[in-house]
Amino acid sequence: MPLIYCVEDDENIRELVGYALRSQDFEVETFADSKEFWPALEKRTPALLLLDIMLPGESGNDILDKLRKTQQYKTLRAIRQDSQTPVIMLTAKTSEYDIVKGLDGGADDYVCKPFGIVELISRIRAVLRRSGRQSTETNLYTYGPVSLDQEKHIVTVDGKPCHLTVKEFELLRYLLVNTDIVLKREQIMEAVWGFTYEGESRTIDMHIKSLRQKLGDGGKIIHTVRGVGYVIGGNV
Repeated sequence: MPLIYCVEDDENIRELVGYALRSQDFEVETFADSKEFWPALEKRTPALLLLDIMLPGESGNDILDKLRKTQQYKTLRAIRQDSQTPVIMLTAKTSEYDIVKGLDGGADDYVCKPFGIVELISRIRAVLRRSGRQSTETNLYTYGPVSLDQEKHIVTVDGKPCHLTVKEFELLRYLLVNTDIVLKREQIMEAVWGFTYEGESRTIDMHIKSLRQKLGDGGKIIHTVRGVGYVIGGNV
């Protein structure tokens, strides 16, 4: 179970990232700033670090620079010179300068806010694979007649291919990942679309309707919890 550290000052984002990654069998520790992060780093080595750029006090770029260049932290047990911890930057800044600055500073990848949780998890897995730190991961999700192959991006119902749009695929995957958990509409919107807005209910309901139709009999695995959201499985 890979350990992920997330340094992010926005509490809502920290909670969302932590919840989503734990549902994917990652171990997660989150920190609001560098004051909490550095002591934890000296105790345990994360498989990967999610690092927000805009942090109070010491910025994400400052932390990255210290990780990569300062001898004091290179020689820590947590950050050895022969095994640098991969870093993904989380940033609201989208200019080419900010992106290049992070990558030149030693970041392995970056994700711009607002981001979808499905995209973030895919980026994390890709970086872990490249760094050789990825443990055995689940690529195939199955419930009843429905199977979703994450790596091949294929969905089948009773063994027959089912063609979905990108968002329908991400929506189904998010529901399958959280089998037996009732997901609120705002959770789904944040995880799959990367943001929330007043029309979220209609958007999600329309995608659920389309997804059920395309899955045919397999669509019956998706249950509506009135006034709350949706769930695959559970005592509905």
